[in-house]
Amino acid sequence: MSRSYCVVGGGISGLVAAYRLRVAAGPHAAITLFDPADRLGGILRTERIGGQPMDVGAEAFVARRPEVPALLAELGLADRQIGTTGVRPLVYSQARLHPLPSDTLQGIPTHPSALAGLVDDAALARIADERTRPLRWRAGDDPSVAELVGSRFGDQVLTRSVEPLLSGVYAGSAATIGVRSAFPALVAALDRGARSLTDAACEALAASTVPRGALVFGAVEGGYTVLVDELVRQANVHWLQVSAEAVQRSPHGWEVVDDEGTRHHADAVVLAVPAPRLAHLVAEVAPRTAAAARRIGVASTAIVALALPGGTPLPQHSGVLVASGERLRAKAVTLSTRKWGPRGNVELVRLSYGRFGDDLARSVGDEELLEWSALDLHTLFGIRVDPVDHRVQRWIDAMPQYGPGHLDLIADLRAGLPPGLAVAGGYLDGIGVPACVAAATRAAASLLTPRVAR
Repeated sequence: MSRSYCVVGGGISGLVAAYRLRVAAGPHAAITLFDPADRLGGILRTERIGGQPMDVGAEAFVARRPEVPALLAELGLADRQIGTTGVRPLVYSQARLHPLPSDTLQGIPTHPSALAGLVDDAALARIADERTRPLRWRAGDDPSVAELVGSRFGDQVLTRSVEPLLSGVYAGSAATIGVRSAFPALVAALDRGARSLTDAACEALAASTVPRGALVFGAVEGGYTVLVDELVRQANVHWLQVSAEAVQRSPHGWEVVDDEGTRHHADAVVLAVPAPRLAHLVAEVAPRTAAAARRIGVASTAIVALALPGGTPLPQHSGVLVASGERLRAKAVTLSTRKWGPRGNVELVRLSYGRFGDDLARSVGDEELLEWSALDLHTLFGIRVDPVDHRVQRWIDAMPQYGPGHLDLIADLRAGLPPGLAVAGGYLDGIGVPACVAAATRAAASLLTPRVAR
């Protein structure tokens, strides 16, 4: 008899899990996917703005990780992978634009001159003498980024160099993100006995496999909808546009109960939903997993995507990261046309709003966000121009926070799952499409390999 699977959640994690199950289980397996959204893809969402395709959720992937290029090739989409133009971002700090520092490990300096012009002389001196100060570190430690970097280099390095990058990735702050999740290569060097944070950063950079000058980010020509559509086609799922409300045991496996009270049988289930939804779904059948999921914080963000008239004078940079404490309301700006190349007769720009701990993405209306975007673009670039098209996209509770101890928390979460249930999503092993693809592949594999009941 063919097996039956339920996948709860139609974002990239759910779609990859469904595709992996289809490939392994064959064409006769029944795969039912639950997602109440108007389209599949979750945070991978492509809109036409100014007549051009533009991603209004995730818009890039780390090119040096193998998961997305391999998946694109497997789906027959290898020729749709594109790279950036090579232009670099800026940092907005002290009400001025600065080049993004080089010779840093995600903002952590390897020598004082790396941050010259971005921090003051006292901060540069503190970077220079960091190697001379004793470092208390025990293998396995996982303080917040703020605790470690702030204590070694001071607040200016933290807020002007490190935190702008963290905010762009996690919509959080150095105080909410654990160093073991944010900087795994750095922590590995510290665990091996690096005598200072500077030494650890230098060691991590030296061990990088990225060739000098290689492009860091990739994207999909035509937008992520190209990847989503092909995953849907090849996974060949039965999509139910309803919400799953509970997962329960049945005499012959599992049942997913939808919001209309209908029960759907499955031999196994993949739960590819955000951590808060996971806690609700498995509260009865996996209380240990639910308790762990409740401890994962989430942030909400809003994206204002603009098509400005062609020829609008924007700098030849990929975007702007915003230092902490600035009066600018946006936390990051992407100059999409500069980053990926020309598209029609418009300049595509994305502004991102909202951080962990604020309610901005829920409480501020579309018109006010559009007004903020106009003010922020004037502050940054001195331009005042009406967009020819726009889109406001909100992502509520979509950005998990990788706090101190996150790796142990996720190990506990997975350990609480009974056989036949698996989890996938961006809160597990890293934010970003490559990490989601890896977690979804792992989830599907775990259901295809029988486990002994605990």
